[in-house]
Amino acid sequence: MQSLWNDLEAAQYQGDLALRVYTSRLLGRDKTLVLHGGGNTSVKVREKNIFGTEEDLLYVKGSGWDLEFIEAAGFAPVRLDHILKLVQLPQLTDPQMVNELVTHMTRASAPTPSVETILHALLPYKYVDHTHADAVIAITNTADGAARMREIYGQDVVVIPYVMPGFDLARLVAEIFAREASSKTQGMVLLNHGIFSFGATAQEAYERMIALVSRAEVYLQARGAWRLPAPDAKLADKPLRYDIAALRKALSETVGAPLIVATDQAAKYRGFAQRKDLSAISQQGAATPDHVIRTKRLPMLGRDVAAYAAAYKNYFDTHAPQAKSPVIILDAAPRVILDPEIGLAAVGRSAKDAAIVADIYDHTIDIILRSTALGGYRALPAKDIFDVEYWDLEQAKLKSGGKSPVFAGEIALVTGAASGIGKACVESLLARGAAVVGLDINPAIEMLFKRTDYLGLVCDITSDDGIRDALEKTVRRFGGLDMLILNAGIFPGGKRIDQLSTEEWRKVMAVNLDANFALMRECHPLLKLAPNQGRVVVIGSKNVPAPGPGAAAYSASKAALNQLMRVAALEWGADGIRINTLHPNAVFDTGIWTEEVLASRAKHYGLTIDEYKRNNVLKTEVTSRDVAELTAEMCGPLFAKTTAAQVPVDGGNERVI
Repeated sequence: MQSLWNDLEAAQYQGDLALRVYTSRLLGRDKTLVLHGGGNTSVKVREKNIFGTEEDLLYVKGSGWDLEFIEAAGFAPVRLDHILKLVQLPQLTDPQMVNELVTHMTRASAPTPSVETILHALLPYKYVDHTHADAVIAITNTADGAARMREIYGQDVVVIPYVMPGFDLARLVAEIFAREASSKTQGMVLLNHGIFSFGATAQEAYERMIALVSRAEVYLQARGAWRLPAPDAKLADKPLRYDIAALRKALSETVGAPLIVATDQAAKYRGFAQRKDLSAISQQGAATPDHVIRTKRLPMLGRDVAAYAAAYKNYFDTHAPQAKSPVIILDAAPRVILDPEIGLAAVGRSAKDAAIVADIYDHTIDIILRSTALGGYRALPAKDIFDVEYWDLEQAKLKSGGKSPVFAGEIALVTGAASGIGKACVESLLARGAAVVGLDINPAIEMLFKRTDYLGLVCDITSDDGIRDALEKTVRRFGGLDMLILNAGIFPGGKRIDQLSTEEWRKVMAVNLDANFALMRECHPLLKLAPNQGRVVVIGSKNVPAPGPGAAAYSASKAALNQLMRVAALEWGADGIRINTLHPNAVFDTGIWTEEVLASRAKHYGLTIDEYKRNNVLKTEVTSRDVAELTAEMCGPLFAKTTAAQVPVDGGNERVI
């Protein structure tokens, strides 16, 4: 393990707290040390209060902050003398502890101090760093983990047996540390939990962490337990989208809410899922109490999803019969599913949640395999796992999560998404909590949004193979499909019928009609498996009810697509799928409406550009966002009982009216 400390970078951080921010970020950059908000850091300082009196404060990482991106505002300043008095109490419940910490902060807007605040306070060092280093956890999670830790570190580290984070752990550390610490002490190991390092400066504490973890890595290397062998896994050369979507539906129905199911077929995960000893090594529990993630091994999928759903429900009823709300139910249910063909399936109420679960279990696999290579993986006892999961603080966090976004756990696919109405639809759906896949022939689609809940795919929708490949990638990334927005289309230059070639006619039909037909056909089996029933919105045109001269191919293709929508509404209603059309007109913030074209068309009608944009009954401008917002609403609960509707978005058009 290499130190990332850089003197030039560090020079930009002035003051104790600023340097605390800098080294916390260094720790957060290394995912073998810290994952997704895990770990804690602190610094003890003296500051003047409002009366001009100096007092000792502990700045400790606040809840909800990730070390990799933490700012000074992410540290909670707590009065040190009060925290140290708490250690003297015979007992303190978790809610009482949190109350004492929060009511003795010096900044009301600060985040809630870490549950390990008292532990950080009692350690007699200015800077304290705490990580969940993979190498250390791999060694502690063995039958003789404590002995191995003492063999590696000697008197340099104090070893603490596992106790759930909170007041009891702080009391235990105070007792053992007072007895065993010496002038040689550089750190502390909490078995099955992580490692601490200390220092008089931010650099000293950070570089001690790197040095201590490096010693654990060297220990693993010397015993052939560091470099993991390449997995021998066979890849299923067949589509998995229907199996995955059926799995997601079964999970969602059991949990009572739509879920994202992010899958990864990498050889590492398939190889792990195909191990003969998987039942023994994967069912013991989390690598650390901070990463409580239930796992379940599935039989080969695609054979009998109904039987799997029943087995999953039985698992849920057995392990969490007291869970009531969907959020708590999800927490009690397995978040990681291992399958020989699918590999790893990470489950969450959002794409971000699922990505966090996948990252954590990716590291958990490495820890399990290294522990196994040392002689056997041994996680915390089931009772300790249960205690963490139903701990007062964890349940309070779950219950305070607030109302979920309207499309939480759902997946939408938008065609023609690189610009105009399609791009606006992606934004509107993301804003409502959906995971969104954007398709476009423009390569810019891939980088349109840099976020976990977006996937941009280059796709020629006139290719059936291209559509199937895009749907396979959609389902493997997010688990299924709930909403389909058919927006892609072309509007050729105006030509009268007697001047329109067969080639031009067929090109328009291929994109505006045939491609959408193929998309509907291929998406239908996935939409049938949508937990909240499938929804389709077709972006039509004013030209359907009111065609104009010079647009024969466009008008005919959109009218045929509209008729296809009506037939689909009749056929798909029995599957609970609703499908509706929006008819926009004069949406000028799209690629085809350049300033030159706008000026030319306005001049043709004897209007200014602004007058031309508002040339409708309501004298209002219609934008891509206006169309997108109504598109998203049509997928929501307000239109739950509407299908085959045709709604204009045109400010009122006299020819349509």
